[in-house]
Amino acid sequence: MVCIGVHVSIAGGLDRAVDRAVERHCDLFQIFSRSPRGWSSKDLSPDDVERFQTKMKASGMALAVDHMPYLPNLASPKEEVYSRSVDLLTAELNRCQWLNLPYLVTHLGSHLGSGWETGKKRIVDALDVALSAANRDVMLLLENTSGTKNSMGSSFEEIAAIIDAVGTGSARLGVCLDTCHLFAAGYDLRTKGDLRETLEQFDHSVGLDRLKLLHLNDSRGTLGSRLDRHEHIGLGEIGVGGFREILQDEFLRNLPMILETPVDKRRDDAGNLKAVRALASY
Repeated sequence: MVCIGVHVSIAGGLDRAVDRAVERHCDLFQIFSRSPRGWSSKDLSPDDVERFQTKMKASGMALAVDHMPYLPNLASPKEEVYSRSVDLLTAELNRCQWLNLPYLVTHLGSHLGSGWETGKKRIVDALDVALSAANRDVMLLLENTSGTKNSMGSSFEEIAAIIDAVGTGSARLGVCLDTCHLFAAGYDLRTKGDLRETLEQFDHSVGLDRLKLLHLNDSRGTLGSRLDRHEHIGLGEIGVGGFREILQDEFLRNLPMILETPVDKRRDDAGNLKAVRALASY
């Protein structure tokens, strides 16, 4: 039985996210613990934390995951943006601790033309600072990218190089693989053989023990297109066959999975959850 959920809103209070996940019949869920489009947020109050944790315990949810906001760029050569990004990452790790969330997912950012090596050093320094300054019980999951211009972390080798360069905090680093980003970056998932080859490459470069979470999204772009456009499960270029292989894989089916699929006239969250569960039980 797969453990699957969606990203839900915290509008009206963090605890309302639990209600929304329950309404959608999720096994787990993902949130932004603050506005995803701003730098600042009000501090969590003891009441906020208590309401969230009380509802989590009552819900029977297996897990909740936090995601970093959009604005931070851990690879930025711009000093003000970089400094604020490191501060926000540190703060978000601490928020996860208070909320009892085991994972924080982060994008690695863009080097904005400064080059891979410069961007890598910025990311590694940011991770070293944040992991040292924040509470030590939360694992930071590095999310792969689709390979858009100047982006960091679109290949397994890049992710491995960043993890390997981090100091004592590296034990607290894991990986979240987004299936849309994987496919757009050139990693095929459409057949059992393609999937096994991709997982073998990941294991060789990073190690399957680092893989803690899947973002389950189909892709509007073709293989290697570098197009970051999510599609409904089975309706994109990865297709029904690809997701059947992913959801039947002995290793992957035991990982927690979060849908970040569109909500439109064709299908909503409930429809994508139903599609995933049908393929998982095929």
